[in-house]
Amino acid sequence: MAVCVAVIAKENYPLFIKTTPTDNELQFYYTVHTSLDVVEEKISSVGKNVNDLRELYLGLLYPTEDYKVYGYVTNTKVKFVVVVESSNTALRDNEIRTMFKKLHGAYVDMLCNPFYTPGDNIVSRQFENVVLGMMQQD
Repeated sequence: MAVCVAVIAKENYPLFIKTTPTDNELQFYYTVHTSLDVVEEKISSVGKNVNDLRELYLGLLYPTEDYKVYGYVTNTKVKFVVVVESSNTALRDNEIRTMFKKLHGAYVDMLCNPFYTPGDNIVSRQFENVVLGMMQQD
C-alpha cells in the first residue's frame, strides 16, 4: 500500500521515516523533503479560510510519474507524509484518510509515553508496527 511513511516535526526535520527496501530509498527521502514546500503552502492557504481550520487532511500534495504524495498536519503542526505507488488505482481518498487517522492515533499514543521527549526521533516499537502494517496492507 504505502511505500514511504514520514513524520516531520514542526520545525521541518524528520522524526521518523520508514521506506520499503528498494534500490532508490534515497529518492523517498528527497520526495518527502520536497513535499514540505507544498505542505507549508497548503497550511498557509487554509489559515486564511476560517471554515477549514479543523481540516487536518491535506489530500494529494503532488503526483509524480511513479508515486503519489499525500499529506496530513496535526494541530501542533507535526506533518505526516505518505507516498503510495501511482499504479495502485484501488486506493481511494477515504482509505488514505483512514491511514492518516490510524497514524495520528499511533503518534498520539506514542506521545503519551512519559519516557518520550517531544522532538526526539521516534523509536517506539508499537508506532513502527502500525507503520509496517500500513506498508504491508494489500
